[in-house]
This record gives sequence, C-alpha cells and structure tokens, in this order.
Amino acid sequence: MNAVYLSGSGNTKHIVTLLLDELGGNGIAVPIESEDAMKALEGDEIILAYPTMFSNIPYLVRDFINTHEALWKGKKIFLITTMGLFSGDGTGCAARLLKKYGAEITGGLQIVMPDSIGDCKALKKSKEQNKSIIEKADKRVAEAAKQMREGSYPKEGLSFAAHLAGLFGQRLWFYNKTTGYTDKVKIDPSKCIGCGICAKNCPTQNIRIEDGKAIASSKCTMCYRCIDHCPKQAMTLLGKTLHEQPTYEKNSK
Repeated sequence: MNAVYLSGSGNTKHIVTLLLDELGGNGIAVPIESEDAMKALEGDEIILAYPTMFSNIPYLVRDFINTHEALWKGKKIFLITTMGLFSGDGTGCAARLLKKYGAEITGGLQIVMPDSIGDCKALKKSKEQNKSIIEKADKRVAEAAKQMREGSYPKEGLSFAAHLAGLFGQRLWFYNKTTGYTDKVKIDPSKCIGCGICAKNCPTQNIRIEDGKAIASSKCTMCYRCIDHCPKQAMTLLGKTLHEQPTYEKNSK
C-alpha cells in the first residue's frame, strides 16, 4: 500500500508514515506535489491523506483528484484526514468525488492533531496539551493498523450522519474558503529577508522571490507550510498576527 499526502505543518505526514510503518513498512509515502506522486499511484491500493479545512478537502487535493480522474478507476482508496478539532465528513468529501471516478473506498480515518493555524490565538494549546494529542493520535493509528491487518478497515467520516455533521457543522458557513485557491497570504516586507524557504516549500509554487522579498500570488491552498516555517515569522493568512508556528516537530518534542 502506497500513500500520497498533503501536509503543511507535518501532522499528516507523520500520521501517514506511522500507519505505513504499523502496516509493515512496505509502501512509500509521497507528497502530493511531488513528481513521484504518480509512482505511488501505480499500486492497486492507495492511501490519500490531507488536513481537513472547514470540514472540506483542501483545494489542492480536489484539484489533484480531478486532474488525474482516469487514474482512480478500479483503485482501492483508504482516506485519512487530520484535524485540529472537528472534521465531520472530511474523508467523505474526497470519497464522494473519488467514487464518481470509479474508485473503491476501503475506509476512512480521521485523526485529531495539534492545530496548525498559528495566526489564530483562540486555537492555541499548551505544549503539554499538544504532546498529549499526538500521543493519543499515535495510539489511534496503531489501533487502526491492527484493524486493517485483520481486514476490518475503519469507516470514519463516510456515513450519512457524518456528512450532515460536516455540512451543517462547518461547510455551509465556510464553503467560500475552500471553493478554490486563495490570494489572502500576507507577507510583511519589513520582516521578510528573502531566504526563499517559503517559495521552496510551497506545494503550489504560489510564492516567488523578487528583489530580495517573498511575493505571494493567488494559488494558495491554505496548507500553512510557508507560515509555519518562515524563520522571521513574516507571513499570515487567516489572522493578522502570528502567535506561534505549530509544526509537528515543535509539538512532538
């Protein structure tokens, strides 16, 4: 089983690689923006993983599914979503789209991880709380892997009840935030040193360096990778002030 994933802060990457290890470590895990993603899709059984955004799929993931629609027919897809608090049918959103292209959905796993939105103070937790969240997540992944080895895959987020929860819990109220890419990335030129880390790591190539400063365009998928890794904390998206950079590496130490 191979995996293709989108990960901004590292949460989803951690969950995917841990699950593959628990399943025997024979598969590969590839970022969705990598050229090697096509290699991962050559297998018959695939894991597709991503962070849930307002109970919906990140637009980059939706775009990826639609762009490669011919590849999904006959594939067995296991879906994983990570979330800061609530997902509803985070896996179900991708499941419905993939089924349209002929994929078989084998199951879904929705895992709570530390929130990656560092420019929203209300979502912040202590380091101890975040470590506890990760420990619980790791245990859930181990339990899910045991189920999968026994042939009984988790089905989280795939039911009609989960669909209603996601729809009325968040998606109807925030649907406009996930219908396409956004141009809302804000970069403080007084803080930016033009190091290029953001441009190098952006999965959509939305950021470029001009005259020694980072410039954002209109193809941001809201993964928060640039914001969480900027060495000068010069970037924000949903909020105006960056309170922390909550990467998996920082939260797990």
